[in-house]
Amino acid sequence: MAPKFGCDLEHEVTLVKKFQLSDLLVDLPETRLIGPDVEIQGLACDSRRIKGGELFFALPGTNCDGRDFIPAALAAGATALVLPQASAGEYPVPVVVGANVRLLMAKIAQRFYGDPGAGALVIGITGTNGKTTISYLLEAIFKQAGYRPAVFGTINYRYAERQLLAAHTTPESLDLVRMMAEFRAAGANVLILEVSSHALAQYRVAGVHFNIAVFTNLTPEHLDYHQDMESYFASKSRLFAQQPPPAMVVNLDDAYGVRLKKLYPQALGYARSASAELGYEELSAGLDGQRGTIRTPRGQLSLTSPLVGDFNASNLLAAVGVACVAKIDLSLSAQALAQAPQVPGRLERVENSPGVLALVDYAHTSDALTQVLQALAAIPAKRRVTLVGCGGDRDPRKRPLMAAAAVTASDLTILTSDNPRSEDPQAILNQMRQGALDAGACELSPSQLNDSVTGFALVLERRAAIELAVGCVGKGDILLVAGKGHEDYQILGQERIHFDDREELRRAFGLLAVEGSVR
Repeated sequence: MAPKFGCDLEHEVTLVKKFQLSDLLVDLPETRLIGPDVEIQGLACDSRRIKGGELFFALPGTNCDGRDFIPAALAAGATALVLPQASAGEYPVPVVVGANVRLLMAKIAQRFYGDPGAGALVIGITGTNGKTTISYLLEAIFKQAGYRPAVFGTINYRYAERQLLAAHTTPESLDLVRMMAEFRAAGANVLILEVSSHALAQYRVAGVHFNIAVFTNLTPEHLDYHQDMESYFASKSRLFAQQPPPAMVVNLDDAYGVRLKKLYPQALGYARSASAELGYEELSAGLDGQRGTIRTPRGQLSLTSPLVGDFNASNLLAAVGVACVAKIDLSLSAQALAQAPQVPGRLERVENSPGVLALVDYAHTSDALTQVLQALAAIPAKRRVTLVGCGGDRDPRKRPLMAAAAVTASDLTILTSDNPRSEDPQAILNQMRQGALDAGACELSPSQLNDSVTGFALVLERRAAIELAVGCVGKGDILLVAGKGHEDYQILGQERIHFDDREELRRAFGLLAVEGSVR
């Protein structure tokens, strides 16, 4: 296996246990050490996870400030602190003062864990939609080509047989760099990262040098955090602005991808709908997936994939683009794409005895939901039923848009709770209801729902909503349960309960079979 991009793919990584604090601060002129030099045996930004002898980063936050947890960190055995400001003698342990604590944390983590990305092939995928699917496709391609990929993404962080639950699409820098080091020490030589806009804005990947960067698309999402699309785009663009620049694979079907291509003409552009260096010579799609021929800078690739939908046609192009840049043999890429596993919660089919095409998907933006519904529109069906909700404590502007997208493409839509978090779930539904009404849909009461009515209804409790949806479909119908996808929990206020749409669908179909009420 030939190294790519100057990477030493067989380079061994060892985990360093201890450092002198002063050694971690070398070449960080933006820092000032107050107090004596001490030994550091670990790094932490959560006072609840300190084991003693560790350097504690007091991160600023929107809801709380890390400085509020300094007493708990000291009680747990923190050896030193990192703060944006402090005075001599203010704390009983040494203090590192630096204006940007998050950036310092990322840089110090890289040093403490020995720059685990060095020697590996590091791939970053950013954009609103498609990141997870592309990460799974790339994992399959690199495995087929004999590499040992580790993946950090929305569903989990994994390498070989080890899987860790993902709290964020891209973890905090301390956790990310530590896991990179652990996976590298275990043998990983390719690191595939889904890179969120939050991660880029909060310096979670600062110090990680990406060899290849992928841009999928940009649609309204996280505007409660970024405020507007320009700020959102600026955050995503940080992935491509590092020095030296990474090789780039960019979606030219997206207007923001076109902007990136103008900024970085060397990027490999891919497109379904226009002439591009990477695109389809021919493509046919159906319920069983997609077949066609992809033109690439390295020749033609014969594609067979079980993935359905135009959006997955784009995801497949992105994965092929990365493989081309990494000089993976086209035949190996084709084999991997034909055999790639089902991506959890991405148009994931739930088998059932009535013969309903029941699907669970993570679509949680109006654009993602529209694309999924458009993909399903190409599949013949007697009736189309969509169940969807919107999360609380997130951008409320997308709620009416998602409802409008659902009712426009469905015979029957059930609007329900997603993860309401601290918000009133009924208030969220009311905002969705307005979008459905504005789209011209007829509102029904839950008691009116059956296998022939058309319109939409509000059902507050998600389990009851799924049961009602299952009672409204039969053989030849399509039922889409959207919004949560792979998630196996629901967040109600401060409580996190077990809830899995796939399990709930199987249970509801089973109840119907027991009750003998299946059409």
